[in-house]
Amino acid sequence: MLTIKKQFIDGKWLFSESNEVRTIINPYNQEVIAEVTESDRIDTKAAIKAARNAFNHGEWPNMTATERGRIVHIIADLIERDKEELAELESLDTGKTLEESRWDMDDIAGVFRYYAEIADKDGGKIIDSPIPNTISKVVKEPIGVCGLITPWNYPLLQASWKLAPALVAGNTFIMKPSEITPLTSIKIFELIEEAGVPAGVANLVLGKGNTVGAELSESMDVDLISFTGGVETGKHIMQAASVNVKKIALELGGKNPNIIFADADFEIAVDQALNGVFFHAGQICSAGTRLLVEESIHDEFVDALVARVKKIKLGNGFDESTQMGPLISAEHLNKVSEYVENGIKEGATVAVGGKRPEDPDLQNGFFYLPTIFTNCTTDMDVVQDEAFGPVITIEKFTTEEEAIQLANDSIYGLSGGVWTNDIVKAERCVAKMRMGTVWINDFNSYFPHAPWGGFKQSGIGRELGELGLDEYTETKHIMHNLKPESMNWF
Repeated sequence: MLTIKKQFIDGKWLFSESNEVRTIINPYNQEVIAEVTESDRIDTKAAIKAARNAFNHGEWPNMTATERGRIVHIIADLIERDKEELAELESLDTGKTLEESRWDMDDIAGVFRYYAEIADKDGGKIIDSPIPNTISKVVKEPIGVCGLITPWNYPLLQASWKLAPALVAGNTFIMKPSEITPLTSIKIFELIEEAGVPAGVANLVLGKGNTVGAELSESMDVDLISFTGGVETGKHIMQAASVNVKKIALELGGKNPNIIFADADFEIAVDQALNGVFFHAGQICSAGTRLLVEESIHDEFVDALVARVKKIKLGNGFDESTQMGPLISAEHLNKVSEYVENGIKEGATVAVGGKRPEDPDLQNGFFYLPTIFTNCTTDMDVVQDEAFGPVITIEKFTTEEEAIQLANDSIYGLSGGVWTNDIVKAERCVAKMRMGTVWINDFNSYFPHAPWGGFKQSGIGRELGELGLDEYTETKHIMHNLKPESMNWF
């Protein structure tokens, strides 16, 4: 019998008030891997109260940034110590390959280290005052109580982008992971507790978005919501956050163009086009699912992609030979299947894939074959909508201007790529591309020092880098009059 995993509120591991339990399954074979307590609004209110009390009366916000950074360094140490356990939990929970989960854990430890190292590097600044005998300075202070809502595709990686800066800035918070992939989030809170973060600072609630997430968004006692997920949910959060004009930071996905010019290194561009989409079965907000290929190399490029895609091995993420795992759930599998069916109805051509695999060993999992659509045009829904699955659409272009126009023809603006050996052309293109991150001769690389976020409906605000820390602070101007005098105005 599985031990029920609990929520973490005010330094205590607790069952939910309702005693409801959620079953967590492995998307590879639908095997039950865990049972977790199901939090609701009552639990969320308790967590908010604990976080508010810890912020208003606790030691964490008033601790030196150096000391907070030291504790966050300890969390990074513990992640490295438990790397294998965390990676195995992540692969069980999401279905991704164990190798990819190990990479994620290295990245996650790196995020905590980065923020631990810059925690005390900004002590404010003195600004020139035009008023005689005054000192004017600008400082940054923690924003307060934060609601952190994380997605199912990269449960711990996306959590780290929020947890680490929230902690070093001196905030308190309530985190709500996806209800279908909570296992590594539970584990990281065990490590946060072990590292010595005071009770009430870090709280974990395990429930649905329409209960836990809604309570966080609507609460008058929450000062910021940081959310990663879908556009429609992001819009609801924006509306709910208006109740107390709380700050919001939203990362809402993308339909990311990857432009391949004829003068690019052909073999590397083919390889990176595949890498840009099929990691984690395409369940990546920044996946390069929209290929724009120069007409003169289009047919050759498609043939090369199809040949490579046919060799991708699907299977258990714990099998070293597996290159791509399953989709996250039966519901998501149905969404991807419907997306492909709609693309066919619109007139796009399936060059490879386009269905579930026939391998009997894969029938119990939520697998979908890696798929390439050709004969696509920008007005198709399959080109405009985010698949969030292993599906590439391919469009042709003939001029640089057309490539840029196609790339920008989207409600999204998260990321994009340009492949060319003409340096001047590359820089000319990226200057015109309306996206938060653009790669030249690369795709989907990131590191903690560089900001991440989108233009247009891909979101508001930035994560990672110094800007990611700024999201968790308020800026205060302090003016000290050293020689006050009466004005005798009245």
